[in-house]
Amino acid sequence: MKNDILTSLRPALVMTLLFAALLGIAYPLALTGIGQALFPAQANGSLIERDGKPVGSTLIGQSFVTGRYFHGRPSAAGKGYDAMASSGSNLGPTSRALIDRVKGDLASNRTSPGQQVPSDLVTASASGLDPHISPDAAFYQVQRVARARNLDPAKVRALVDASIERPWLGLLGEPRVNVLEINRRLDGIGANEKR
Repeated sequence: MKNDILTSLRPALVMTLLFAALLGIAYPLALTGIGQALFPAQANGSLIERDGKPVGSTLIGQSFVTGRYFHGRPSAAGKGYDAMASSGSNLGPTSRALIDRVKGDLASNRTSPGQQVPSDLVTASASGLDPHISPDAAFYQVQRVARARNLDPAKVRALVDASIERPWLGLLGEPRVNVLEINRRLDGIGANEKR
């Protein structure tokens, strides 16, 4: 009887250990190696560095609050762009907290009289970490950024146009602007270069 139980358990234990080793160790290591070999930047977090130090990621948004920079979408992740608390707010359209926040965002974004504030400047993404804004949202901010940096608005508008990421193969995705990337390019233009 005892031999029958051991004989029955042995294949189950061997298969459990085999699949644990295959799926828990070998498969993740193989995928990590393939990712590192074929897509090293993406596998390491798509980090952006300045002077050898990481300043952000092209995949995770961050807060820019001064007038000198383009602003991203509002974040509902933790206290704002907290990757450890990635989620939306789950506030419904009749929520007083959401209405008050959107009204505040509308008021702070009304820098171009006569123009409607693009919706992505007042609404958070589902993850709260979206690093992109629409081209309309970027163009909407051109006057404010140009004025704060004492730059020609046409030059800032050309920067936005050059920073638009087009849909993949012209089909997949929406045109978008990565906020961290455009702000890095903006820093490269120069602070007091009025023409």
